[in-house]
Amino acid sequence: MKEKRSPGNVSYSSISGRGNNKAIIEVVMNIIFFICGILAVVSVAVISLYMIFSGGPAIFKIGITDFLFGSVWNPDDSQFGILPMILASIIATVIAVLIALPIGVLVAVFLSHIAPKKLASIVRPMVDLLAGIPSVVYGLLGAILIVPMIFKIQEALSMPTSGCLLSAIIVLVIMILPTIINVSETALRAVPKSYYEASTGLGGSQIQGIFKVVVPAAKSGIVAGMVLGTGRAIGETMAVMMVAGNAVIFPELLKPVRLLTVSIPFEWAYSSGLHREALFGIGLVLFVFIMIINFAINRILKGGKEKS
Repeated sequence: MKEKRSPGNVSYSSISGRGNNKAIIEVVMNIIFFICGILAVVSVAVISLYMIFSGGPAIFKIGITDFLFGSVWNPDDSQFGILPMILASIIATVIAVLIALPIGVLVAVFLSHIAPKKLASIVRPMVDLLAGIPSVVYGLLGAILIVPMIFKIQEALSMPTSGCLLSAIIVLVIMILPTIINVSETALRAVPKSYYEASTGLGGSQIQGIFKVVVPAAKSGIVAGMVLGTGRAIGETMAVMMVAGNAVIFPELLKPVRLLTVSIPFEWAYSSGLHREALFGIGLVLFVFIMIINFAINRILKGGKEKS
C-alpha cells in the first residue's frame, strides 16, 4: 500500500527541483534580454556605419561647406547645396513641436485626470486611430483641405498660389499630436496617486495638483513624447511632399519649400553617380540631426535631475 501524504508534506527534492527550474528560467531570460540588447546596439552601429560610408564620400567630394551651406540645389550643374532644405526642416519641425507639445500635454491631462471615464473611453480610441492613419492620407487631406485655404491667403496678398511652409507645419502638427498625447498620458498615469492626493490634502486645487505636482513628476515621459514627435516631424516625407510645394529656396511662411526628407524620394528614381551619393549625404545629415536631438534632450534631462 502506498503511503498517503498530506498536502503540507512536501519533499525536499520537489522543492529543490522547483528552485532549479526557476533558476534555469531566470538564466535563460537573462540571456534572451542580453541578446536583444546586443542586437539593438549592433543595429544602431550597422545603420550608423552604413550611413557614414554611403553619404560621407559625397559630402567630401562636394565639400562640407558647399554641401551644408550652399544655397543652390541643381544636380544638372553639379550644385548640391542643402542649406535651404536644412533651414526649412528645422523651422517646420521646431514650430510644429512648439504648437503640438502644449496641446498634446493638455489633452493628455484631460484624458488622465479630468475627463469622465465614459468620455475618455471614447476620445482615447480616436487618438489611437489618428496615430495609425498612414502619412499619405494626412498628405491627401492636407492637399484637399488645408492647401486651398492657404491659396485664398496667398491670393489676398497677391502671391503665387502653391503649397508652402505653413501648410507643411499644419499637417505636421496634426500628425505628431497623437504620439505626444499617448506618451504623455502614459507618463501622467504612471505618477503615483499619492502625489496628487497629498497636494489636494494640503489645500491645493485640482488644477494646482495636476500642473504643479503631477506634470513635473511626469516630465521625463512628456519629454520622451516630444522626442518621438520631433523624430516623426523631421523624418516625415510623403505628407510634406504633397503640401509643401517642393521648391529649394530659403523658407518663408507662405512660399513653397522643400524639406530634407522630400529630396530623397523626389529625385531618387532618376539620380545616378554623384547625384545619388548626394542623396545619401542628405540621409546622413538627417541621421546626425536625430542623434543630436536625442543627445541634447538627454543632457537636459540629466542636468535637471542633478539640480533637483
